[in-house]
Amino acid sequence: MQGIVLLPMLLFVSFFCPELVSGTSYAQALPAGVIRSLNQAQIPATAVSTYVAEVTMDGHSAVPLINWQSDVPLQPASVMKLVTSYAALSLLGPAYHWNTAVYMHGYLDGDVLHGDVIIRGAGDPKLVPENFWLMLRQLRASGIRQIDGNVVVDSAWMEMLPYDPAVFDGHPDRPYNAGADPFLVNYNVLSLQLHDELSGLRVTTDTPVALESDVNVRRVAGACGEWRDKMTANFSLAGQKLHLSLSGEYAKSCGDQHWIVQPYTLNRGEFAGAVFRQLWAEVGGQFSGQFIARQQFSDLPPDVTLLMEWRSPPLADILRDMNKFSNNVMARNVFLTLANDAVIPLAENENQLTRAARRVQLWLAGLGIDNRGLVIENGSGLSRTARISALQLGGMLAHAYDSAVMPEFIASLPVLGVDGTMKKRLAGQAVAGHAHIKSGTLEQVSAIAGYVLSASGKRYVVVCLINHESAAKGTAVQDALLAWIYEHG
Repeated sequence: MQGIVLLPMLLFVSFFCPELVSGTSYAQALPAGVIRSLNQAQIPATAVSTYVAEVTMDGHSAVPLINWQSDVPLQPASVMKLVTSYAALSLLGPAYHWNTAVYMHGYLDGDVLHGDVIIRGAGDPKLVPENFWLMLRQLRASGIRQIDGNVVVDSAWMEMLPYDPAVFDGHPDRPYNAGADPFLVNYNVLSLQLHDELSGLRVTTDTPVALESDVNVRRVAGACGEWRDKMTANFSLAGQKLHLSLSGEYAKSCGDQHWIVQPYTLNRGEFAGAVFRQLWAEVGGQFSGQFIARQQFSDLPPDVTLLMEWRSPPLADILRDMNKFSNNVMARNVFLTLANDAVIPLAENENQLTRAARRVQLWLAGLGIDNRGLVIENGSGLSRTARISALQLGGMLAHAYDSAVMPEFIASLPVLGVDGTMKKRLAGQAVAGHAHIKSGTLEQVSAIAGYVLSASGKRYVVVCLINHESAAKGTAVQDALLAWIYEHG
């Protein structure tokens, strides 16, 4: 009964008189099925902000179908990536590329470089191994086989502000805690395969690094459970190899597992260097020098020679990966790009993060969206200070629907019940395949935002933000809302 006591009178009426929900005078109440889900999850309606409205091709939304506490700024989790995405598409353009320039500082003697290779990182969010391999193939094609000097990464694209991957939740090895980087190799994560064999646990990797491992893991009986929480992976460099020291316990019932881990005990230069050495050898190159990262040149040496430029995939492609799989570090790099490519001057005591946030605030205001109460920390939503209201998000989504970049924006969102982070949500239900929805989850936060094409053929903007200690149960509430919009919209 506690959940019912907490409900405002309007919701009380719609709970006990569901036939009134469809009436004009109650059009802004939460549907009865949503209220039942809230009660079952023990989430009070005061912890929910919801906005649902039909969108039209004039960039405006009709009178809201549901408008519950929509002006209350709440933590959005990863749906904040929608703001970063639409801002990037509008301000940079869907064909925007990140260019990583490679120079030589020295002279060539045949195919031997007597000197250094300088890589000027530019924030490419998708320098995954296959792209890095192609980049190094182009470098080989420039005539260099052997590098007698060092490989130096110029990181001037980004201010090197202090960043601790453990600060957010105490899990620095989790991929979602990776920080932005101008030379972001493979999202700064390593893909490990754990093979449970009679002789013990064996570790391999399909990330292109020379890996050696020291496994001291106790195999135990019982349920597999959250096996990652019971393991500790420490990485270091052993000569030109990457050394993994793995300890903890591992349930026999876990069998073989795939573990994507951030090698946080390495600095970015050490991890990127390990990948570089392996891939450079694979394309027939030789290198025995040092890989030096995060060295910033105020200006490049005057006698450098540009060897090549690697172009990232276009922004529209980047956003599909970023949003469908909710990649935080990609979002961080995209967000910082809004500061680096900004035409607004740098304000006093402003860093790149705050400059990017200010640019997005000004951009939203230019769309006619009230940005009061909006707080953007890093553009990814992995934040305890970020705030946005359902009304602000809904207004932005309505504007995006009538924009020139609407196809690229909507295509970047997971399709409900079909792919990405929404693949398992409402799969097999009538609404599956009829909604493009970005989800967001943090401790005490559950959120969705996107578009639903109803059975009537009308398209609706939907935003539902839940901030509560039982928010993990809020997915059922949001699923009930999506199904209701499809059926009744």
